[in-house]
Amino acid sequence: MNDLLVLALLVLIVLVGSALCSGVEAALLTVNPVRVHELAGRARPVKGALRLGQLRQRLGRTLAVLVIANNGFNIFGSLMLGAFAAQVFQRRGIEGLALPLFSIGLTVLVILLGEILPKALGSRLSLPVALASAPPLHLLAMLMRPLVVLLERLLPAITAESELSTDENEIRLLARLGSQKGQIEADEAAMIAKVFQLNDLTARDLMTPRVAAPTLAAAERLELARPQLLANPDPWWVVLGDEVDEIVGVVSRERLLTALLEGQGQRTPADLSEPVEYVPEMIRADRLLTGFRRNSGGVRVVVDEFGGFVGVIGAEAVLAMLAGWWRPPQPAEQEAD
Repeated sequence: MNDLLVLALLVLIVLVGSALCSGVEAALLTVNPVRVHELAGRARPVKGALRLGQLRQRLGRTLAVLVIANNGFNIFGSLMLGAFAAQVFQRRGIEGLALPLFSIGLTVLVILLGEILPKALGSRLSLPVALASAPPLHLLAMLMRPLVVLLERLLPAITAESELSTDENEIRLLARLGSQKGQIEADEAAMIAKVFQLNDLTARDLMTPRVAAPTLAAAERLELARPQLLANPDPWWVVLGDEVDEIVGVVSRERLLTALLEGQGQRTPADLSEPVEYVPEMIRADRLLTGFRRNSGGVRVVVDEFGGFVGVIGAEAVLAMLAGWWRPPQPAEQEAD
């Protein structure tokens, strides 16, 4: 076989090997770990996703394998090519000019075709490249395991496992960036941020305070309460007994008005009331919302640490905060309270 053809074939092997290692390395570093976790966690995982997840979990070991392979092509391969090229050019009597030009050309090709271009493509096509390369990369890691284990003993830092984790600030930042890039709506990003405010707010922050809560006397006849019911559109009313902080129950305005239309004006709110569900004023809004999800009917009566009636709250109060309708009390209002 023509020695120049052999030389060109060896150059191609070095460039392809270097390009594959560089592209796979870039893909592994830029692929979205959350996306990989989702693909691997499906009932029928996407091909290569489970193996890719394992490789990313021991990312230090995986990168060590790629670096060894890449430098094997770039350094050892280039040295061998240089030695072989010197022999070929010497036999042809052109080593004086051809060898420097070959060295410069090989260096440029390795930089452009073996590093820059494959890394750019690997970053852009990170998910398909990472999924496709996971099985052969795992096999290569098994073949190079003795060398990698030796490196891990010399450099313990590469043995650390990568865990998939995030926090509130990161999710808020991602939502804000998605909104700025137009990938999610601005109101969706705002709602995501408000979700994380739920555990910073309590029932006391969102409730309707006792002084503003709609109440009815337990023994009052409905026909006497008619003007009050027509003037106040609140959907739920607290039925109070004769004693201080005695709560007989809660009743919906719809049920009261229905009774009036049916000519039951002699009945009392106590007759139509439902059992009360109490919540402490310091319960967090996220736990409160969970309670409403289990039982969305009615309202909750908010009590202080002594069991005193301090306000009422419904699911709409928490949802209003998520929707952005709720306005936190201003300093002047807090001082007035």
